[in-house]
Amino acid sequence: MTGESTTAPAPAGAVAASGADVLRLADIGLQAPAALLAEFGLVLAPVPDGEPIPGSYWGECEAGLVGTTVYARADTPVHSLLHEACHLIVMPPERRARVHTDATDSVAEEDATCCLQILLADRLPGVGRDRLMADMDAWGYTFRLGSARAWFENDAEDARAFLAARGLEMVSDPI
Repeated sequence: MTGESTTAPAPAGAVAASGADVLRLADIGLQAPAALLAEFGLVLAPVPDGEPIPGSYWGECEAGLVGTTVYARADTPVHSLLHEACHLIVMPPERRARVHTDATDSVAEEDATCCLQILLADRLPGVGRDRLMADMDAWGYTFRLGSARAWFENDAEDARAFLAARGLEMVSDPI
């Protein structure tokens, strides 16, 4: 998607093999992420270590989604869990029930998802937007301004407007 604000995360195998050191669910536990997702009517379903993650678009340790359930293992990156959950949060409710694996509907929705995952990171103890943006960059998310922070701070107006239009302005507060 050259020229667009964001693209999807890089495939887990490509980046994980390079040794990206990112925050994972094992580092923060399941309780806080499960409570955060529940606020939006979503369920966090833990997957046993070594088992395939249902609904994972990228495979490996990346979070998956089926309907209103987000699946993750202990080795799932926090950014991946938030990204997939935010896809469900920003999409119209009538689409949620039909979602399986691929949630992207448009560039605008992808951008709003990236913006919201950064904002919601502040609501997870031990995470925060600074760490999440660094992890997004380390994992291979691509932004036309070169980094998650540059995009979020200088080019995310459309994403914030998208969130506000869907009644998510309570989490789209300014930088």
